[in-house]
Amino acid sequence: MSSRKYIVLAALLTATQLSIAASAADIKVVKVPLNTWTEVASKKGWLQEEFAKTGARVEIVDPSSSLHGQESALLERGELNFASRMIYPAAVQKARGFDTKLIWISGKSDGYRTPILALKDSPINSLKDLKGKTLGSSRIGCGWTSPFEALDAAGVPLDTEVQKGAVRFLNQNNLSEQKYALLSGKIDATAAHIALTDAVALITQGHAKIIGRSVENGVYVNDAGRPTFYTTRDYADKNPEQIQAFLRVRQKAVKWIVKNPDEAAQIISVALRTPVDIVKFQITDKSQFDYMDGEPSATAAAQSIRNYQKWYSAHGDDILVKNSLSEAQIEDFVDRRFFKGGRYSVYE
Repeated sequence: MSSRKYIVLAALLTATQLSIAASAADIKVVKVPLNTWTEVASKKGWLQEEFAKTGARVEIVDPSSSLHGQESALLERGELNFASRMIYPAAVQKARGFDTKLIWISGKSDGYRTPILALKDSPINSLKDLKGKTLGSSRIGCGWTSPFEALDAAGVPLDTEVQKGAVRFLNQNNLSEQKYALLSGKIDATAAHIALTDAVALITQGHAKIIGRSVENGVYVNDAGRPTFYTTRDYADKNPEQIQAFLRVRQKAVKWIVKNPDEAAQIISVALRTPVDIVKFQITDKSQFDYMDGEPSATAAAQSIRNYQKWYSAHGDDILVKNSLSEAQIEDFVDRRFFKGGRYSVYE
């Protein structure tokens, strides 16, 4: 073989080696949030298997904070690729300029997920008993949207920035703060997802009682009380296959967890450092929200945003008056590619 042929062959080999190295370096690390079903899916190998089909590796990221909005901050910095919030705060963030795309939303909620709680030995036994009292919860979330509607229906409306109500409101950023404020008597009531660890303990250990629930067939149950997953526009446009993989894994993991609560609780307990009995409550109780079915219709998802924005704005919601999505923004927010009929849908 001539020296020239050796040079050409060496060049080809070098180029091939560089190409292989570049391909290896270019494999994307997809960062998914630590939660009950991502941990189960990881331990079962489903998470890694599904993302491998897209040429990506996967990393589970713990937001490491119970502060509301932390996931979105990580998402904006690229330290997380999927964020999970209820539709109300997710849409408010969009309205405030965070360029996100809604890729999944649950179906309708119910009266079990966000009840209003008071201390077990408190003389407060109904929503009407809260007149002149204080309710503490996070302003941008279900701890406000559920009791706001329920108290309005009971004739003892909650305070807002624009109108004084019969029940005072104290904004508290996380559930731990709310729990200790309730236990210490700083607030008279709170509203929370009782499937969350701190709230579970309030109920299972007998510290709190339920004095009211979300309005049956109300705007919270039908529209505002829906969990979501969303991501940045940039990530959605560049990585739709990875989003589809994420949603496929969720379907598989959730179905398995619901059918195998004991084994699932053991896995989740270790990962989240939570007692097994608490985890099993979170899986099997009617208040659970991690395992809700998805809303397959993009049209229905968009309509739910219109519905709750209209109702809450009309009833004195000062945040939505300034931070509601326009019709064009709603249509842009709901990414139809991931709903039924879309190219990357997981719905049959």
